[in-house]
Amino acid sequence: MILKDRDHMAEAARRTATREEMSRKAPEPSLGNRLGQIGILGWAIVMPMLIGIFLGRMADRGFSTGIFFTAPAILIGAAIGFYSAWKWMHRQ
Repeated sequence: MILKDRDHMAEAARRTATREEMSRKAPEPSLGNRLGQIGILGWAIVMPMLIGIFLGRMADRGFSTGIFFTAPAILIGAAIGFYSAWKWMHRQ
């Protein structure tokens, strides 16, 4: 019984030492760095949507169709933006 407790304590000490070593090698990013990442993600989503609005409005003016092209262009822009943000997050 006492031997098992010592083994658990030794394993816990090894895990703690490993975590501390990993945190020294790769420290947690600063608050400013995190806010910058949030800003990049926001623009990665918003910019394709804005481009979709612009292109959709141009097509609607050219064909005199109201918002026939604008609505799908916004959705396509959002899909592209969310996909690019997802890919960027998984690269980080």
